[in-house]
Amino acid sequence: MIVIEKKSKALKIFFSLSILLFNILFLRANEPDSAYIFAYGDENGGGLYFAWSIDQDNWHTIGNKYPFLRSDYGRWGSQKRMYDPFLFQASDGQWHSVWSLNDTDGAVAHAASSDLVYWKPQSYPVLMPHGNCLRPEISCDVQRKEFHILWHSDKPEQGLFHSFTGDFKHYSPAARNDQFESARRDVSIAGRQQTGTLHHVSWAVIDRLIRAQRLSAYKQILNEERVEMDPGQFKEPVTISISPDIRKKKSISDLLIGIFYEDINYAADGGLYAELVQNRGFEYALSDKEGRDKNWNNRTAWSVINTDTFLIDTASPIHANNKHYAVLQIEKTGVALVNEGFNGIPVKAGEKYDLSLFARSPEKTRGRILVRLTGKNGEIYGETTTRTISTDWKKLEAVITATRTANDARIEVIPQQTGRVDLDMVSLFPQKTFKGRENGLRADLAQALADLKPRFMRFPGGCVAHGDGIGNIYRWENTIGPLEARKPQRNLWGYHQSFGLGYFEYFQFCEDIGAEPIPVVAAGVPCQNSAHHGCVIGGQQGGIPMEEMDEYIQSVLNLIEYANGDAKSEWGRKRAEAGHPKPFNLKYIGVGNEDLISDIFVERFTMIYNAIKAKYPEITVIGTAGPFSEGSDYVEGWNLATELGLALVDEHYYQPPGWYLNNQDYYDRYDRSKAKVYLGEYAAHVPGRHNNLETALCEALHLVNIERNGDIVEMTSYAPLLAKEGFTQWNPDLIYFNNTEVKPTVGYYVQKLFGHHSGNEYISSNIVRSDNREDIRKRVASSFVIDTQTNDLIIKLVNLLPVPVSSSIDLSDIKIADSQSDLTVMKGKPDDKTVRPEESKLTVSGQLEYELPAYSFSIIRVKTNI
Repeated sequence: MIVIEKKSKALKIFFSLSILLFNILFLRANEPDSAYIFAYGDENGGGLYFAWSIDQDNWHTIGNKYPFLRSDYGRWGSQKRMYDPFLFQASDGQWHSVWSLNDTDGAVAHAASSDLVYWKPQSYPVLMPHGNCLRPEISCDVQRKEFHILWHSDKPEQGLFHSFTGDFKHYSPAARNDQFESARRDVSIAGRQQTGTLHHVSWAVIDRLIRAQRLSAYKQILNEERVEMDPGQFKEPVTISISPDIRKKKSISDLLIGIFYEDINYAADGGLYAELVQNRGFEYALSDKEGRDKNWNNRTAWSVINTDTFLIDTASPIHANNKHYAVLQIEKTGVALVNEGFNGIPVKAGEKYDLSLFARSPEKTRGRILVRLTGKNGEIYGETTTRTISTDWKKLEAVITATRTANDARIEVIPQQTGRVDLDMVSLFPQKTFKGRENGLRADLAQALADLKPRFMRFPGGCVAHGDGIGNIYRWENTIGPLEARKPQRNLWGYHQSFGLGYFEYFQFCEDIGAEPIPVVAAGVPCQNSAHHGCVIGGQQGGIPMEEMDEYIQSVLNLIEYANGDAKSEWGRKRAEAGHPKPFNLKYIGVGNEDLISDIFVERFTMIYNAIKAKYPEITVIGTAGPFSEGSDYVEGWNLATELGLALVDEHYYQPPGWYLNNQDYYDRYDRSKAKVYLGEYAAHVPGRHNNLETALCEALHLVNIERNGDIVEMTSYAPLLAKEGFTQWNPDLIYFNNTEVKPTVGYYVQKLFGHHSGNEYISSNIVRSDNREDIRKRVASSFVIDTQTNDLIIKLVNLLPVPVSSSIDLSDIKIADSQSDLTVMKGKPDDKTVRPEESKLTVSGQLEYELPAYSFSIIRVKTNI
């Protein structure tokens, strides 16, 4: 019964695809020369929809499930809404749409299109700084030769307003308009009354809309395809023969596999950063979580024993960048300031932990500070005593040796005196950090990253880099220098960044693992999904004001000097003072992160790019092409890259398995004369958003196809990288962890295998299949690369079929040096989450016979004399 249902579903999909393709590819006869279209929105603000009619009575919707234009303004969720869209066609044939964003912001949204299918990036000019723009309309003022925008105020007593623009960049001041006759009309569509605009157009316009909708529906069906298949569909054994041609080689990137680190899912504080004390500087603020957690404040993770007098003061801090500190009023000894760590402090018996804190006391009689690691029931796991407290802020340091192993210890700070004691920057670090670095990284997590053998590391984001609003843009200078001088801030993902893990630590970690550092800076604009945070509008918020751009550009140039400058230069000296006199040898810098490619972005990106190329022509600037594999940001991002002559463009996309199955030629289509690609963020997503063998095999399939295109794709990195259990904003992730365990996913091992088995030359090959069925063709793939440093031939084979595949690989032209080759296999069921690589030996000769297990990824490493 199950098999019949699956076959029935497959037949339905086949017939649906056939009908769609027929409708997309073939014209019908006897169609009209012209007809009417009606453009309208829905009550939920879902987007711009179309219907067509011959007689204006009988209307036919055009893909009412998928709008042709959606609003991209503000935060994800309720803010990305399009209310009362209005469509207008100018005399030059260009279409313009304006709409209201919400009932609070004084901006009108605008987008333009030449064909109603592809829309240019949107803009959101602020026309009413102290009001709102409702039900906007647009027309052309013939006398002024400008566009005329009219709207209703959110306050009825204020009436109507208007503004003029000639280029949709510059607008006249809003003025009252009492002569306003709406061009909107009401039409009944599918039994519902809709309000919108009516247009008489050629049939070609309507036909294009219908074809675009059908193509979108067709792509959706392809994307919904899953890897798992019924093995009963394969009555005969599946066999393939592969013939690599050693004469057809090409150089490919040796930087293909890297990592992308972003402080998301508590990846830094409480994660990779080895600090064990949470909120060590008492700088947590309600605004970190945008008020959603009323218990999140300066005292989070802290409590007191034997007193109720625990205050937070700002009168005389250690440093202006860390204004808050704790004040204890002690009437009798025994008062303890207690920190719970990040849901407990993990300690191991016999291991040493470095304690440091700042303290002062105005009292004449001052004492030392006893510091203990304790359990919930008062058990003592280790203790130490500091020097005597001074009258001014002084850093006190000591070492605690743990006497027991525990996952949920806490730290108690117990001044040995009475009176007032001020405390700040209370810190506890394991001495066993990665590579033994001070202010270092959690050893097991950092080692898991190093084990991937990444050729580069992109940091610090992601969305974190360009921030949630202009005031939240990641400023690298705030993350270097003494810890007490670093300036923490709210994390875009809804928690706190201490910046203990800062730019120096990022560069140092890259050096420690042999990875090229790729810092990413904002392109003068915050995340297009920003909330207001005190600004008149959300989104890009107009970008950094132009009068401040020189300072911001200098900041970017200072970053390059910090990384590469002589130790005697201003910023090179700061690096040297941190303990690294030699330059970090920075070669790349990313500018922007999946931004809205608006005029605001383009202007600022161009300024930054030109400044970098003028002063540091040897630095490769990486551009951005938006968050998707298609659409206006993707197109305009690439257009800008071509116009400026960029060397690299950062692409991002998160796709379902069906996309990877049906887009294996994605990079084969790329123009080799333009910029190369850095695939900075990607992952395969299934319903439930978990990482399993299905997603991992799809990623392996994609990387196999990328290796074939390693001459155009220079770098790739999966995203996101890290996620702390119980504190995850995004799934899936490559590595999950808690305070004591590191839990790599199936996808992690695919990345690791590609990292360990990379090559720098690609050998062309041809696969001949026993059955040329489409489902077999796209589910079996291979890649042949050579590592010229070892002369190893690396064969990668992916089988996404539910049955084994017998392969015959012709290696007769390859000079094999050792018949015993290394074989690594990952195999299982598509939903397996615990699959791990299995290693063995395989005898290899001129004609290699190898059976690819069902649902598997295999790597054969052959030693040669090439």
